[in-house]
Amino acid sequence: MRHGPAEDHSASGRDEDRALTPSGRDRVRDVVKVLSREGELPARLLTSRLVRALQTAEIVALATEGVKMETVRELAPGGDGLALVTRLAHEGATAAMVVGHEPDLSSLVEELLGAQMPTSMDKAMVVALELVAGDAASLRFILEPRSLALAHDHRAP
Repeated sequence: MRHGPAEDHSASGRDEDRALTPSGRDRVRDVVKVLSREGELPARLLTSRLVRALQTAEIVALATEGVKMETVRELAPGGDGLALVTRLAHEGATAAMVVGHEPDLSSLVEELLGAQMPTSMDKAMVVALELVAGDAASLRFILEPRSLALAHDHRAP
């Protein structure tokens, strides 16, 4: 999952301190509602240490029972996501969600699929993969938050 929409600048001026916007939090909550309804909430939750990713993971964690967030260096910008996936596969992890950043997540998905991403990875987007080997995967589904926003905008009052 890519982190939700974040503020353009943090009070500290540091990129890693940028927080989710109120509408970003709403977008992540909408995505989590769909994941919950479809029985797709994670059993394990790993995140980058950057504030916007941590806040995204916190929203996911609130919807899950007993799932703790794990902050891992491999999900920081420029990290080694493939090494993380390999480690998770060796540990026998199932239903793990990683929360990170672009362009690293798209690169990781493309490496695991052995193909180009079918769409750009929007903020709060979920790309669900199933590992078929240690470093290869098949695409299960893509949850595009923009499609949820369109559905939300057309609801009756």
